[in-house]
Amino acid sequence: MFSTGQWIFAAIFFLSFVVVIIFSYRKDIAIHKKYHKGSLYVLLGFLAFIGLLFVIKAYLKN
Repeated sequence: MFSTGQWIFAAIFFLSFVVVIIFSYRKDIAIHKKYHKGSLYVLLGFLAFIGLLFVIKAYLKN
């Protein structure tokens, strides 16, 4: 389906993308702490809501 060259390109692209993202995040970590306080609670609330939807779906299916 994919050639060897395409797999190598995908691996190199993925690794460089991850490195750039990590570098950018570390560079801006002070700004993130200042302006995005409480975002963890929003994430946890969102995940709890999604979990609740799955529980309701499983309950109604049976």
